[in-house]
Amino acid sequence: MAERKLLLEHTDDPAYRTMAGYEAKGGYQALKKALGMERQAVIDEVKASGLRGRGGAGFPTWIKWNGIAKEKVKRHYVLCNADEGEPGTFKDKEIMENTPHLMIEGMIIAGWATQGDIGYVYIRGEFVDAARAVKSAIDEAYAAGYLGKNIQGSGWDFDMYVHLGAGSYECGEESAMMSSLMGERGMPRLKFPHAPLPTVAGLWDLPTVINNVETYACAPFIINNGGEWYATLGASTKNSRGTKIFSVSGHVNKPANYEIEFGTTLCELLELAGGMKGGELKACVPGGSSVPILNAENTRKAIIGYEEMADVGSMVGSGGCIFLNEHTCIVTFMWRTAMFYMKESCGKCTPCREGTSWLFQILDRIRKGGGRSDDMQTLHDVCSQIDGRSFCGLGDAAAWPIVGALKVFPEEFEYYIANGRSMVQGPEAERMMPESVVTV
Repeated sequence: MAERKLLLEHTDDPAYRTMAGYEAKGGYQALKKALGMERQAVIDEVKASGLRGRGGAGFPTWIKWNGIAKEKVKRHYVLCNADEGEPGTFKDKEIMENTPHLMIEGMIIAGWATQGDIGYVYIRGEFVDAARAVKSAIDEAYAAGYLGKNIQGSGWDFDMYVHLGAGSYECGEESAMMSSLMGERGMPRLKFPHAPLPTVAGLWDLPTVINNVETYACAPFIINNGGEWYATLGASTKNSRGTKIFSVSGHVNKPANYEIEFGTTLCELLELAGGMKGGELKACVPGGSSVPILNAENTRKAIIGYEEMADVGSMVGSGGCIFLNEHTCIVTFMWRTAMFYMKESCGKCTPCREGTSWLFQILDRIRKGGGRSDDMQTLHDVCSQIDGRSFCGLGDAAAWPIVGALKVFPEEFEYYIANGRSMVQGPEAERMMPESVVTV
């Protein structure tokens, strides 16, 4: 199956980054159309499209937009989560750098649909080039009358700002992102049902819609072509519609972002990336470092869709797809993954703060030749005390990869513990690890 480019169609055209180039390719026509529609009609089109959040959770977008109060009595906010800290994922960065107006138009459409007053783009601190591109595009949008007072004569005002984070993985979690945006420490809050949803009390305890870059970028296509049209893409899956951008890396010949239609197989995605490099396919982490790993057999079976990926024991996630060849030591790969989550834990809750540290310490000891016979069970036990017990998803993200690797590649852990070294041997293995298999 070939690529199905919507969002990435014009990424190679430098003019598309400018207002003139974007408008020449039909840019902001969707916004003009939306401004002529009832706000609920815009939300209904998003509902008909089947669009689900592209940040990782896959939550239906229309439910968030529809959850904002219809009778407006307070200021409404529209937030774009552009923190993108998931190892293996770099799609939002490309959208912001090469097609910033697409994301901005989608945010303005969301603002109209939800009676928004102000939009914030929360960008990962390291993404300086992306922040500059987005800021420049916002300035152009103001100059063209797509932002500011009385947008396109609609009587509606909407402002938009860029906010650079400090490079914390934790701030990709929506409540921690809001805390950071408000000048507080970037730590998560209690979640529903123990606290109100962001659509009720989000930023500064006011109604707030939060989606990520790729999700907003889909909105212009949905409004221009209709929700039913968008829903025809990916119709071969159970409940996944549209296209999805996958950031393909690891041991492939052509690492890059690839936009495919849901229903594409992982093997077809691998072919788009030029096939395996340096050896045969051994494993795949299909959706970013936090999702469970797949062996070669299940990778070959996997169809890309939210429910379909669950059928083979993994997730679509954020789309950070890492293919690993036969020279990869899974124990080392998990050690590096555990190191990342240990360092990125904000430390607010005990299960995550202590659990991520213990996971790394145990794996580090195994790699140094000090493995114990009960280490695999201990890793399982620690993961069970983290998963579902932390304030946010970082704890889950730290536990799932370890549990998945223990399930899929138990023999590698057993061998390392018994022999004090990896079962993946030879000069090629030494060359490929750990520097070339990077998850941190």
